[in-house]
Amino acid sequence: MAQIKIFGLRSTLKPIQGAFSDVLHACAVEALQLPQDKRFHRFFFMDQEDFIYPGDRTDQYTIIEISMFEGRSAAAKKQLIQLLFEKIPALGIGVSDLEITIFETPKANWGIRGLPGDELHLNYRVDV
Repeated sequence: MAQIKIFGLRSTLKPIQGAFSDVLHACAVEALQLPQDKRFHRFFFMDQEDFIYPGDRTDQYTIIEISMFEGRSAAAKKQLIQLLFEKIPALGIGVSDLEITIFETPKANWGIRGLPGDELHLNYRVDV
């Protein structure tokens, strides 16, 4: 399981929302070995006055927060980060304007389909 939140200016992200989601998902499938049908993305479009960031960032400044079950290797997480830094610039967002944070929690801390996450029967591996 992985859920991804994307924060950025509405004027920057809304026009590329679909393409951004496609890039995120392709990177997650490759690095985390998620199934193709496991896409959980939430876009948080900010207005200029609600999104405060350092002066050395541009209007393309974007924050990606990834919540997922613990269990992925450091190599898999680093691969995901590297893929995102490689692929997202094609959407017009430079690496200096991109920040990525991964939050891992025990499966027991998730509630999905009426069960605690550690009681789910997944059709994919988490220990990649």
